[in-house]
Amino acid sequence: MLSEPLQNEFVALLGADRVHTDPATLALYASDETPKSCTPEAVLFPASHDHVAGIVAIAGRARLPITPRGAGSGNVGGALPTPGSLVVSFECMNRVLEFDPDNRLMVVQPGVVTDDIDELAASAGLMYAPDPGSGAYSRIGGNLAMNAAGPRAVKYGTTRDHVLGLRAVLGDGREIRTGSRTTKYATGYDLTRLLVGSEGTLALITEATLRLLPAPRRIASLRVCYSGTRAACEAVIRAMRQPVVPYALEFMDGRSIDAVREYGAAEGLPAGTQAILMVEVEGDDEDIPRHLAALEAALRGDGLLEVQSGFSKAEIAHLWTARKSLSHAVKKIAPLKINEDVVVPVGKLADLVAAIDDLGRRHRVPVVAFGHAGNGNLHVNIMVHPDDIDEMTRARACRLELVRTVLGLSGSLSGEHGIGSEKRPFVGLEFEPATLALMRQVKALFDPHGILNPGKKLPD
Repeated sequence: MLSEPLQNEFVALLGADRVHTDPATLALYASDETPKSCTPEAVLFPASHDHVAGIVAIAGRARLPITPRGAGSGNVGGALPTPGSLVVSFECMNRVLEFDPDNRLMVVQPGVVTDDIDELAASAGLMYAPDPGSGAYSRIGGNLAMNAAGPRAVKYGTTRDHVLGLRAVLGDGREIRTGSRTTKYATGYDLTRLLVGSEGTLALITEATLRLLPAPRRIASLRVCYSGTRAACEAVIRAMRQPVVPYALEFMDGRSIDAVREYGAAEGLPAGTQAILMVEVEGDDEDIPRHLAALEAALRGDGLLEVQSGFSKAEIAHLWTARKSLSHAVKKIAPLKINEDVVVPVGKLADLVAAIDDLGRRHRVPVVAFGHAGNGNLHVNIMVHPDDIDEMTRARACRLELVRTVLGLSGSLSGEHGIGSEKRPFVGLEFEPATLALMRQVKALFDPHGILNPGKKLPD
């Protein structure tokens, strides 16, 4: 329980309505999308940069750990409190501070909902390119923390590629600004890109200057069905070698297709479909036919069963039915999914998919793989019953072997979900000791008291 003197300090800074120690609020903020939970000492709701700076100053003097939180929608424990910690929720810092269409930028607080940024940009014919699947409810601060992405990353990159500058508070209360308002910047070290993806372990971001792009005039989709996963993965390589970069290039494996069939969302798929690629292109009216033709030619090859195209919103929505139904469909397999967000070079994608099939068979657990094939980024979901001890043991062994397989294919532990607390035990498998030591030195420089999101990102 937070001591009375400390609680009084926070109340004096924020006001009583922004400091909560009641059991109901503590329980609500004790977990994120992981099944674990840990009750914090208090939940604080800052409304400004000065509030955040004041919170860090008080917490630093008392050596109270801080767990920053957006919507709590992450699935790797990034917003999971640690024992004795304060949850600092940014949901009340939800203002757009500036919208400058002429310079194609927007300045936002971390609590702004991600899709709201894109919607405001669209009012001026622009877009905010990163499009995580949680965009309708996730906050931009969480996206910045994890370097989130989505289907459009294949063409436009991840969150890190669309941040011009930041305002932040370090772990000892120092306030910094990074980057600039220009798209070209060669002054000083690139601290902006360092902070994006640092999961709140180096600084608490209070403002972000985001880069906007012209919105596409038109989008068209292809649904391409294959008789095998290797044929689909080889088609991905061909698609990514030719000059027309897809707006999206998504993959579903055979187990995913089985799941949506059982869910009743696979109407119209040809018999024998064992892999699906969903491909989108964007451009002007005259560009679309040329772009589709180039990609369709690249996607044709051994194992192709069918190519369906969609141009209107209704046609595109119909083609995406199976993919959009997947998150609900897999829940019918088992109540808990161990979600791994792994990434490999595109040329190794077929090897990864084959290894995933083999792992599922050998460890006798259902494994569903789908995701952003154009980046080599797959969401590998090991479906389990948490009350089945034997199944959970096999699932953990499967997970460890998956991690080692990904690293053996020159891949990485996470493409867009981050590390949080769930993946920390594996980070030492990816980095050599000298690299980890340097990362810890950076952490100590930015957060000398060690209070910012402890227990996340780096292994002990």
